[in-house]
Amino acid sequence: MNQILVSEKLYITPELKRKKRMYKIDFFISIFLVCILFSYYIYAEYDKNKNEAISQEILSNLNFEDNITDDTTIKFSNNSIVVILNTEDPSEVIYSEPVEEGSADDNIEWLQTAAGTRYYALATINIPSINCTYPVLDRSTDELLKIAPCKFWGADPNEIGNFCIVGHNYRSNKFFSHVPELTVGDKIEITSLKGETLVYSVYDKYIVEPEDVSCTSQRTNGLKEITIITCTNDSKQRVIVKAREVE
Repeated sequence: MNQILVSEKLYITPELKRKKRMYKIDFFISIFLVCILFSYYIYAEYDKNKNEAISQEILSNLNFEDNITDDTTIKFSNNSIVVILNTEDPSEVIYSEPVEEGSADDNIEWLQTAAGTRYYALATINIPSINCTYPVLDRSTDELLKIAPCKFWGADPNEIGNFCIVGHNYRSNKFFSHVPELTVGDKIEITSLKGETLVYSVYDKYIVEPEDVSCTSQRTNGLKEITIITCTNDSKQRVIVKAREVE
């Protein structure tokens, strides 16, 4: 009987005490890490919402027809190219070269990021089937891609050639998150700086590795095309959507 009434404390060995102490430490570390991850998630969502608001403000302030004339010449940053086509065979690219930032027309509305990067919207993109409407910024950098979709490469908006646009897939309702859902036949509207809106129809969609940039080819047989580039949902590959002007 006396053996049954022995105090429980007699059975708590040094090893059990060490394990309890380790459990407590692991518990507090886990709570700390969860708090950090939750804080990061909140900040990331705040940052995305802030940039979404900036993008929509840019879009609401755009009035291309009033801000530019037919004689305007635009030069892009070194991330962009000017494509010179063979007039006898528009499918052949004679050469392409980078040009310096600047504009021959002071009516271009230049904007500036908090870090001092100057940029402007050179087009708008509207994809009715996925309720996606954004300005397209003049070049792609990590900073500008957080604000809106950007020109990645190729021809100017609504010109002969391949106008390539890149944008983030946030796996939400923002930016190009729903682009992977597009199907052949979906319509895409591009409005250029001159206020001209053309409708394009999706004719292909596929996935490539990040280093594969063959989709930016300017060999369009003299046609006007656009290419939309975004990430797959796991961010490991790239979704490519090709569209051609509806005649």
